Amino acid sequence: MARRKKHGRCFAAVLLTIGAPAWERAKADDRPVTRVATIPIPSASIFIAVDGSAERLVGMHPLSRSAIEEGVLGRMFPSARVINSSIAAGGADGFMPNVETLAMLDPDVVVQWGDRGDDIVAPLRNAGMHTALMRYGTEQFARDSLTLMGEIAGKPDKARRLIAWREAVATEIAAKAAAMPDKRRLKVVYLQRASTGLVVAGANTYSDYYIRLVGGVNAAAELSGALAINAEQLAQWAPDVILLNGFEEQLTPRRIYDDPLLSGAKAAMERRVYKMPIGGYRWDPPSHENPLAWMWLAQLLYPDLFRYDLRKEIEESYQIVYGYRPSLSDIDSVLRLSVNGDARGYDRFTAVAPTPGHAP
Repeated sequence: MARRKKHGRCFAAVLLTIGAPAWERAKADDRPVTRVATIPIPSASIFIAVDGSAERLVGMHPLSRSAIEEGVLGRMFPSARVINSSIAAGGADGFMPNVETLAMLDPDVVVQWGDRGDDIVAPLRNAGMHTALMRYGTEQFARDSLTLMGEIAGKPDKARRLIAWREAVATEIAAKAAAMPDKRRLKVVYLQRASTGLVVAGANTYSDYYIRLVGGVNAAAELSGALAINAEQLAQWAPDVILLNGFEEQLTPRRIYDDPLLSGAKAAMERRVYKMPIGGYRWDPPSHENPLAWMWLAQLLYPDLFRYDLRKEIEESYQIVYGYRPSLSDIDSVLRLSVNGDARGYDRFTAVAPTPGHAP
């Protein structure tokens, strides 16, 4: 059956009128959203979580696919592992849409970055594709993205539940952290890149937000944004904890422990270097799984103050978010026990006796 002709319209998550004109147009066309393509890296996983299915996703960015293959989302939704991941290529950041491939996939809506210039949006608009714009990098934008995906999926209640979850967890953690004396606060560095060279997250980054949320001090806060540094700078900050990004698949704490200079950093000497977990998506950037990341980091830094049963939190939240009960090995994988297991304090996340009916 021939599909209806599309009308080139854009709507932005950052505007709280999330796409209403475009969706009203779609409804007027009596055209249900059955085919969605997502270019921003986290948006594929977020859409699957909100929709509870990968069936309507027809295209994604290649780095979205790698997260699905590396994490547990591909086990939850095996069909997501074969979704077309050639819809974006080229441009300074690799987000220029491949309009020819998108036209072949014939999506009802394409999600694109809304804060990286019109160069990567105009080709979609000019091709007459409905385009949803997603902003990124702050907690408010993360919530807006969930709302946007709820609108696209036609499941706004699910999006609201996910937003309420993160609000509840953030409020609880912030209240406990606020009462902590300054002398207890640990210095933390998040390395956004570390495999070749070092890029650190300074102030005004999402990592800065959650380090401060759990009561930590961002040792790189004298910088703004993500900036390259050298090993001497990192040693000078003397962080108590180093967090490694979840994007560089081959990156492990050995990168720090085996480096002649970095191994002398306080965090390395005390074996407090951790690679960020990966579940339905990577836990370090903004996504629908951030509440679990906040609990993980809070408990890593201050186990006497934050006493979450994180394995149980993962098990229960995944059943709500994905309709999937993770096995014990799934949870080990999410927490990256294979690379983090011998780090200081990580034994609090190791396997526990299965609950009744729990898959081994």
